[in-house]
Amino acid sequence: ITGEVIVPAFTFSATVHALEWLGITPVFADIDPISHTIDPAKIEALITDKTSAIVGVHLWGTPCDTVALDRIAGSHNLMVMYDAAHAFSASHRGKAIGNFGQCEVFSFHATKFFQACEGGAIATNDLELAHKIRLMQNFGFRALDDIVDIGTNGKMSELHAAMGVTNFDCIDEILAVNRRNYHKYRQELEGVDRLRLFEYDETERRNYQYVVLELDEGGPGINRDELIEVLHRHNVRARRYFYPGCHRLPPYQARYPERVNDLPETDRVAARVIVLPTGQNISEGDIERIGGIIRQALR
Repeated sequence: ITGEVIVPAFTFSATVHALEWLGITPVFADIDPISHTIDPAKIEALITDKTSAIVGVHLWGTPCDTVALDRIAGSHNLMVMYDAAHAFSASHRGKAIGNFGQCEVFSFHATKFFQACEGGAIATNDLELAHKIRLMQNFGFRALDDIVDIGTNGKMSELHAAMGVTNFDCIDEILAVNRRNYHKYRQELEGVDRLRLFEYDETERRNYQYVVLELDEGGPGINRDELIEVLHRHNVRARRYFYPGCHRLPPYQARYPERVNDLPETDRVAARVIVLPTGQNISEGDIERIGGIIRQALR
C-alpha cells in the first residue's frame, strides 16, 4: 500500500494515524447520513493514479456497503480493508464480520464489546497475508531460532489474553443486556421531537454496544453540546463521538486543508451525535431516569 488511501474522517483518529505512520496520505471521504459509514458514491471522484486502497469503518457495529466498495476497488485495482473495532460478533449478509476485504481489524480495548483491556486482532482469509502478519507480530520468527523477516513485538500479553478469554463465558449475556438496553432507550425516547435513535438491522447479528442519538440542530431549544452538559450535571456520562471529525483535528487540518470544508455530512453528523451509557452496569431504571432527563431538557 502506497501513495493515497481513501478513508472516512468520521472515525477514531487511530484509523487515520495508522496511515500517517506509514507515510501514506489519507484522502477523506464523506459518509452516508443514515449508516454513518463511508459513502460509496463519494469515493470515485477521490481516486487518482496514486490511490492504492480504501479503508472502511464499520461504525457502531454497522457494516459498510461491502458490495459497493468491492465493486469500486475491483474496477480500479485497489485493496479494501476494514476497521472493525466496533463490530466484533456482528454479521453482514449472513456472514461474520472478519470475512470481508483483504483484512479486518478488531479492537479489544476496555470500552469494546469484546475486551481484553487492550490489544486487538486481524482477521483475514488471505493465507499469504496471514503468514506475513504472524511473522510481523513475533520478531520475524518462523520457528525456533529461525528469523526470516523483519518483525516487531505485536503479541498480546498473557494477562490481556486471560482477560479476553473470560469474555467467552458471558458474551451472550452481554449481548442480551446491550440489546435490552437499546430497546429500553428506544421505548423511553420514542416520539421525542428533534431526536433520532440510530437503528440497527435486526435481521443481522449486532452487538448493540452503542446507543447513538442524533439531535436535530434545527428548531428551538438547546443544542447537542448543551444537552450533554445537562446530562453531565445529572452524572450521566453521555459523549460526543469522533467530534469534530479527523479532517478538523489539528494535525490533519494543517496537513490537508483542502478537505476541511468538503465533508458536509461528516460535519453535520459530528455536530449531532450523542452516545449514551449502556452495558451491564446500566439498569432499566437508569435508562428511565436518563430518558426523563432528556425529555425534560428538550422541553
